[in-house]
Amino acid sequence: MISLTDSQKIGIGLMGFGVFFLFFGMILFFDKALLAMGNIFFVVGLAFVIGLERTFRFFFQKHKMKATSFFLGGVLIVLIGWPIIGVILEFYGFFLLFRGFFPAVVSFIRRIPVLGYLLNLPFISGEV
Repeated sequence: MISLTDSQKIGIGLMGFGVFFLFFGMILFFDKALLAMGNIFFVVGLAFVIGLERTFRFFFQKHKMKATSFFLGGVLIVLIGWPIIGVILEFYGFFLLFRGFFPAVVSFIRRIPVLGYLLNLPFISGEV
């Protein structure tokens, strides 16, 4: 069992609220207030989970500056009031930032009973 500190537990909760508000904001036709709160909760929760210094090191690595600028620029554009453009930029930046983690996520999902069966179907397994 993985032991979590209290700040990491708070961070996981904040990230969960962030994902909820982002999802709910998109369902309600890109409500900019919900999207802004979701962005803030997610980024602050990430800082709580991995620590402030490691968060800065992750986002501001030299080879990730393009991804960081897209992601944080999208957050800023959502906060300014253009939610659709901001969310598109955020998703692109998120994909660029975390594309190294996707193979690990897919291999984890392959071990889940129903989802693993779906990912191992012949026409899907060649793509993923």
